[in-house]
Parts: sequence; structure tokens; C-alpha cells
Amino acid sequence: MQKQLDEEYYRLLHELQAVDFVLVELNLYLDTHPWDTQAIQQFNHCSQNRRQLAQQFESMYGPLMNFGHSYSGAPWQWNDAPWPWQV
Repeated sequence: MQKQLDEEYYRLLHELQAVDFVLVELNLYLDTHPWDTQAIQQFNHCSQNRRQLAQQFESMYGPLMNFGHSYSGAPWQWNDAPWPWQV
């Protein structure tokens, strides 16, 4: 079954992708600069922001990740396409 997607879907998904990029870059930086407290604070802030964005996205459009990392409503939401990584 194809979901009807709106502008908010794409806006939230884009925000999540941007935050994920920052988190990956900060993670790589912190691997070589583990004492940079400012970078750690930025990482923690972005991590909290990502959790909030993901929760908002999932409450509106369904799970972002499978295998128990996201909850599903009833009926089972993984049957709904497109999945976030397909758009």
C-alpha cells in the first residue's frame, strides 16, 4: 500500500538526514579528539535533537528502522511503502 506523502514528511526526513550526517562526522572527529568537550556537547545535543525528530516522524508516518529499533502501530506498518530509505 502506497502512503500519501506530504511536504512535512520530506522536511522531517531531510532534517533527520542532515542531523545523521553531523552525528557521523562528529563521531569520526571524536574518535581522534576524545577530549574535545565542545564537540562532545555538540554530539550530545545533536543526538537528543535526532531522537526528538525521529519520534516526531514516527508518530506521524510510522517506523524509521526495523528489527525492534522502532515501534509499529497496528496494522503492521512495514507493509506501507515507500520506506524512508526509498525516497
